[in-house]
Amino acid sequence: MNIAVFSTKSYDQEYFEKYNTEYDYNFSFYETALNADTAKLSADCNVVCVFVNDVVNEETIKILSSNGIQLIALRCAGYNNVDLEAAEKAAIKVVRVPAYSPEAVAEHALALILTLNRKTHKAYNRVREGNFSLKNLIGFNLSNKTIGVIGTGKIGATFCKLLKGFGCKIIAYDIAENEELVAEGVEFFPLEEVFDQADIISLHCPLNKHTKHIVNEDSIAKMKDGVMIVNTSRGALIKTEDAIEGLKNRKIGYLGIDVYEQEENLFFEDLSEHIIQDDMILRLLSFPNVLITSHQAYFTKEAMDQITTITLENIKSFETDSELENEVK
Repeated sequence: MNIAVFSTKSYDQEYFEKYNTEYDYNFSFYETALNADTAKLSADCNVVCVFVNDVVNEETIKILSSNGIQLIALRCAGYNNVDLEAAEKAAIKVVRVPAYSPEAVAEHALALILTLNRKTHKAYNRVREGNFSLKNLIGFNLSNKTIGVIGTGKIGATFCKLLKGFGCKIIAYDIAENEELVAEGVEFFPLEEVFDQADIISLHCPLNKHTKHIVNEDSIAKMKDGVMIVNTSRGALIKTEDAIEGLKNRKIGYLGIDVYEQEENLFFEDLSEHIIQDDMILRLLSFPNVLITSHQAYFTKEAMDQITTITLENIKSFETDSELENEVK
């Protein structure tokens, strides 16, 4: 099998080469993202392997199809960047990695909460400069706080279990209640009630037409004054301009994001010597109560092992005409 891997970083190549000894596939690694302009690089390949910010729209898929691509292998869980209807018309199968170390993302969400709350990032920088003052570093106890979890799939459920250890009251919203979590004391409510009651809201749902901009002007207005919002799922769950207004009027007391709706032009790149043209990310960075990480929640050794091996197994299943357990339809 000849496989074109797009949006490749050094660690992606490292892990694929590490595990490829069992498969002996022919990889072509490209740092560039997949889109209509770069799809020509897939010539002479059977498979393209893509990541979260590759643009796999109808135009791209037409080029992939003309190049003989038969499989789009996502090395991530989300697939909102793939035009599934266009792929089906082109007879191209789409597979993904539906679950990989849910602990990785759940623990990062918790890290954002603790860092925002206790301001450890600011304390670290102060002490390095010889400033041992505690002024403006005050936080709050997580114990007895109400945490609202939007989405209780594997990552959301893992996050709930982590928060139980802090003595939090956990309320949740999902289209279907998670009975295991209910048995552990998690209470499910309608979405508006979760917004109304929660001191901290953590987003763990997929991006689709129902969840896009689930955090917007109207939903923010329903939240408690000074609410903390954390997003480690998909950037477009939050309408950025509305979040900025919420921060300006102090309705949002803390914002922690590992994803951003315009991240494809920013994240995973070193732009330290460039003039960033995205005014909204610059505005977010200007707030002292905003913490941004660049889509690193998934990035642990355990998660990379699972992402790589599941992706390779997905390709193997396609190669051997076996059932595609992780096919996206």
